[in-house]
Order: sequence, then structure tokens, then C-alpha cells
Amino acid sequence: MASAPVWPASPLLLEKRAGPRPRTTQTNPHSQIDQLPRPLLSHDLIERLAALPGISLGPSGRAPYGTIGLYLSEDDARGPERAFLLPREFAHLHPEPDGSLHLPLPEPVRSRAIAAGWAEPHPLAGQPSVSPDIVMVYAPRDAEEIEIVATLVASAWAYARGAAAH
Repeated sequence: MASAPVWPASPLLLEKRAGPRPRTTQTNPHSQIDQLPRPLLSHDLIERLAALPGISLGPSGRAPYGTIGLYLSEDDARGPERAFLLPREFAHLHPEPDGSLHLPLPEPVRSRAIAAGWAEPHPLAGQPSVSPDIVMVYAPRDAEEIEIVATLVASAWAYARGAAAH
């Protein structure tokens, strides 16, 4: 039996992301334009995220074709409605070449991720049928950044499961 992944430190301890923020579109589809990951980094990230207990992967119900949605089972999806993109879908990873993610983050994780340069608010956050907690988490540029992004996704996973921010 494979051992459970050891998740990095709390997202509340985020270090500042190196360099400037990537450019992004300000309309739907909300996409990352530059600082795009090498293809294998996106594959490494999805393998890392697939290790979260109780999730399933499938086509996103709220993003362009090829976007991978991360879903919780009915029994595990105990968080507030604003912790989801759609019922049971708590995050999605955009296809290559983009590699960014959309996910709701609870406070104070959301504010700290934005301030540290790892995320930006979704331009439609808070509009009807769009959670005010949704952010874009930028695509990781190397293995170290995969760990940080995975920590943010784990925070969204815990939020969607009804757990407190850690």
C-alpha cells in the first residue's frame, strides 16, 4: 500500500513567489498568458493532486475542454457552497500550455496567497453563481513551486470537506 503524501507546511506560512506575477486575461476564459510551465510540470502537479484522499479527476464542468476537474464524493463534500466551483468540483487545472488552476480558498489563506504573489482573484468572483472565494493559482515553474501549489490545493480540498483553514 502506498503511503499518504506528506503535505508541505501550512499555506499560512507562504514565502513570496519569485519574480513578477504572470500576465493573465481579465475575461473568461480566465487564463495565464506567460510564465507557462514545461509540459512535464503540469503532469507532475496532477499526479501530486491525485494523491489527495477521496478525490476523483474528470472533465471540469466549468472550464474549457481539456481542463481537469478535482471532485469530492457526495459524502466528503461537506464544505460551504462557496468552497466549490460547481457542486463537488473544488478545483480545476487548465490544460497545457496554461497550467494554472482555479479554486476557492478560505480566509486568511486567500489573502496571503494573493499578497505573496501565488494567486489573483478571479475576475468574476462574487458574481451570481461564482464563489467570492475563487482565485487563479499560477502555474508552477519548477518542482519547488509544485509543492507550494499543492499546499494551496490541499487547503481548498480541506475547505470543500468542511475543515477549518490550516
